[in-house]
Amino acid sequence: MTQNRPLTRVFLAFTLAGSLLFTNISRAQEADQQNAAEGTQQGTEQAAPATDGGLPADDASISEGMSLFNSNCKSCHKIEGKLVGPALKDVHKRAPSIDWIVDFVHNSSKVIASGDAYANKIYEEYNKTQMTAFPTLSRQQILNILGYIKQETDALAAAPTTTAVPGDATGQGQGTDTGIPASYMNIIMIALVVVLLLILVVLILITTVLKKYINQKGELEEADKEIVDASFNINAVVKSKPFIFLVTFISAAIVFKVVIHNLYAVGIQQGYAPKQPIAFSHKLHAGQYEIDCNYCHTGVRKSKNANIPSPNICMNCHVAIKTESPEIQKIYAAIENDRPIEWVRIHNLPDLAYFNHAQHVEVGGIECQTCHGEVQEMEVVAQASLLTMGWCIDCHRKTDVNTKGNEYYDNLVELHNAEGKGALKVEDIGGLECSKCHY
Repeated sequence: MTQNRPLTRVFLAFTLAGSLLFTNISRAQEADQQNAAEGTQQGTEQAAPATDGGLPADDASISEGMSLFNSNCKSCHKIEGKLVGPALKDVHKRAPSIDWIVDFVHNSSKVIASGDAYANKIYEEYNKTQMTAFPTLSRQQILNILGYIKQETDALAAAPTTTAVPGDATGQGQGTDTGIPASYMNIIMIALVVVLLLILVVLILITTVLKKYINQKGELEEADKEIVDASFNINAVVKSKPFIFLVTFISAAIVFKVVIHNLYAVGIQQGYAPKQPIAFSHKLHAGQYEIDCNYCHTGVRKSKNANIPSPNICMNCHVAIKTESPEIQKIYAAIENDRPIEWVRIHNLPDLAYFNHAQHVEVGGIECQTCHGEVQEMEVVAQASLLTMGWCIDCHRKTDVNTKGNEYYDNLVELHNAEGKGALKVEDIGGLECSKCHY
């Protein structure tokens, strides 16, 4: 029996070595991929463009321009490539003048009616679709939008191009990708399993040969011989008290776990994806066309509720786009019959819980995807998060308070830093108080 122990140790050593080999290979691959990603990111970073034609280039103006662009322009225009309207790349150079752009944004139909040649050319090119008027935008706000567009235009023009190497489909130079491809990793893993199985077979054969050799030699004591000749009796094992206790314990634990899990799942709607009256695709609108969430859900930055978009928001685009679609015809029917579209609510908190979208999105700077998941990738929207009390509390414990540029927090941040507690979390400003959400 003692002669079998070295064989067991050899098998364990091979198993441990295989595990360490796989772990090191995985870590090396992750490190190489991270280094390659960092190199790509460093190569794409560019300096901010300078002013051009009086367009603003300071960070504050560009930031406001980006916000205005996302909330007003992004649903119909892209910087590069046509969407509903023309691409806005170099629009400050293509248009007759900056003043012309301001007038066109304020009231495009008026500019077209005046007989302006450039305006009518665009009007005819895009099937006589008139751009939505934005009379409330000030001249400076429009200039900020143009400054943001110019910055994005310059960034596209200055983006570095890598020289492709023969056989390199990614366009990266030699030596930039030293990681092991996933297909090779699978092959290595399969080969490692096969080797370990072969080692196991060899160990079994060696054990069998040694057993026969010892029996033939006949120099064993009676007690040792009983151990060598002992056979495995599965029937005795199954009827043994330890085995019965183990099976009973595992079965009871599984039943207990299932019961507790189902009790905790009461009222949780994670994964809920009801069929809607109109087959609206967020993957198409928010993903492919990059329409900002705020364009349709208008109350998200200023109200407790994000709001379900009314049909007139849909008609800003669909008055001229896919008008023959059966799904779009349902919008027309709702407008003609003066009846609301009966959307099925997905994210629904209990009445005892208070939640304010503006507080989280506008003040806290929380992205929509934090709670709603990657909506821009969903063909049919489903509830992605638990939305339970524990889920919210956990978020309040981990999330840093967005204090940047908000004088309301200055004194609080100073006192918090003086106590050396690290970053200011939501729980530090009352985020765990019951009355914040229940009253």
